Amino acid sequence: MTSPDQADYVTTVDGVLQITIATAANGTSMDFNAIVAGTAALRSLGADIGAVLLTGTGANFCAGGNVRGFAAADDRAAHIYGLATDLHHFVRALDATTVPVVVGVQGWAAGAGMSLVCAADIALGGPGTKLRPAYPGIGLSPDGGMSWTLPRIVGLGRAREILLTDAILDAEEAVRLGILSKLVTADEDVRTEALNLARTLAAGPRTTYSSIKTLLAQSLSSPLSDQLDRERDAIAAAANGATGREGVDAFVQKRAPNYS
Repeated sequence: MTSPDQADYVTTVDGVLQITIATAANGTSMDFNAIVAGTAALRSLGADIGAVLLTGTGANFCAGGNVRGFAAADDRAAHIYGLATDLHHFVRALDATTVPVVVGVQGWAAGAGMSLVCAADIALGGPGTKLRPAYPGIGLSPDGGMSWTLPRIVGLGRAREILLTDAILDAEEAVRLGILSKLVTADEDVRTEALNLARTLAAGPRTTYSSIKTLLAQSLSSPLSDQLDRERDAIAAAANGATGREGVDAFVQKRAPNYS
């Protein structure tokens, strides 16, 4: 599934497309070779993929953009415009993905790294996980969709406070706000637990997950009456689908369903 250019950043394990978005070698700042490779992989997802996992290989999930690279650019506006364009292609591809997107957040998720945490369906962290917008600290404004996702997670008022004050959120606060889904016991277990969760989801009812994600996305701009109609149509269609038939039959027969 991956080309030689993607191989360092994109792998497939047990139905999970794993994308490494930051590496220790890159100082745990966002690696845009990874972002471009990840976008290509997301756009060509095959039926063998049942979940996506975003991870970093260094001490941090992602410490944000390469600020030294910003400073060194001859035309800073053009440089950052290009990076934001690539990142936003990636975020759009994530948003269009019908399978669950899991993030394992070890250490810091700052700047665009925090944006990707907010873009995930489920985000796991550890006791030492910290999140920070980081944009005011370098005099820049948000990218990666944070100005859209964060208010929808924490509410507009709290999003204003977090962004304007460049708040540092510890792990427990991030869980309380709903940015992180839950914490694992030890920081060193974050990547493993995130991969285990992604594997479990990949083995689950994929058409059900796709329907859930579609309904949730539609609910953001849908009146309740319209949403009720969509839910009725979706559950009726699922009842005659292979996944729905297997799930119901397995329940009645008191056995574990096989969604493979």
